[in-house]
Amino acid sequence: MSSEETAAIAAAAQGLPDSGDPTIFDKIIKKEIPSDVVYEDEMCLAFRDVNPQAPVHILVIPKVRAGLTKLSKATTQHKALLGHLLYTAQEIAKNEKLDAGFRLVINDGPEGCQSVYHLHIHLLGGRQLKWPPG
Repeated sequence: MSSEETAAIAAAAQGLPDSGDPTIFDKIIKKEIPSDVVYEDEMCLAFRDVNPQAPVHILVIPKVRAGLTKLSKATTQHKALLGHLLYTAQEIAKNEKLDAGFRLVINDGPEGCQSVYHLHIHLLGGRQLKWPPG
C-alpha cells in the first residue's frame, strides 16, 4: 500500500471528510505554511506539490471551500468555481510549457485516494504519463 493510500484511509478513519476543520491547504492559503506558489487570484491558489509524482506537479485549490471538501459534494452553486479551477489549471499548464500534454486529477473519497478534504486538482506533466493511472 502506498503512503498516499495509507494517508487517505487514515483521513477517512479520523472523520476528516466531512469535519469542515481547517486543512493544511487552509494554512497555505493564509500563508501560515510556506509554499511554492505559481498562480494566485481572488478565487484560487496554485502551488507545487511537496511530494511530486511527475516533473511538474501543481495543486490548484479554491481559496474558499464553501462546503466543497470533495468533488462529490459539488452543488450548482459551485459550477463557476469548478470551471474557473479547470480553466486556471490549463493556463498554468501553458505557463509550465506542457505543450506535449498533461493530466488533471481530482481524488474523491477514501477509495479515490483523497487525503486532504479541501477540493484540489493535481496538474501533472513533464513526462510521458501511463495508462491506466490506478
